[in-house]
Amino acid sequence: MAFLTRNEVFSCFVFYAVLLVIKMYILAIITGQVRLRKKAFANPEDALRHGGLQFHREDPYVERCRRAHINDLENILPFLFLGAIYSMIGPSLPVARLHFLVFFLARVLHSVAYLFALQAPTRSLAYIVAQIPCVSMALQILVTVAAYA
Repeated sequence: MAFLTRNEVFSCFVFYAVLLVIKMYILAIITGQVRLRKKAFANPEDALRHGGLQFHREDPYVERCRRAHINDLENILPFLFLGAIYSMIGPSLPVARLHFLVFFLARVLHSVAYLFALQAPTRSLAYIVAQIPCVSMALQILVTVAAYA
């Protein structure tokens, strides 16, 4: 707790990181609920429990939800690493907060666009906007640690 209160940037990062993890859990819950509603189960034992093996099948909307969740894993996990290290190199709080906020908002928009099939240009733009703070943090980390490499 002492580290969190001493490092305002890290505390800010933790706030947005936890929001992103909660968002990922929400997508997992949505996927599960859609599976139940559509009766489309990935595992035979789940299908048997919910009506029979005929429900051991794929559904396009279940797959869309699942892909949105996988996309979160592919993008949020690197952000968590970069944000944690970035917080330790001493960036200014307003600049760091902007990085974290932009990433968070873009990822929320990306998930909404994915779930509602809003491809062009919403989903692509949200993806690109979310990558900007990640690239910025990565470059700043590299510049900071390059002298020690």
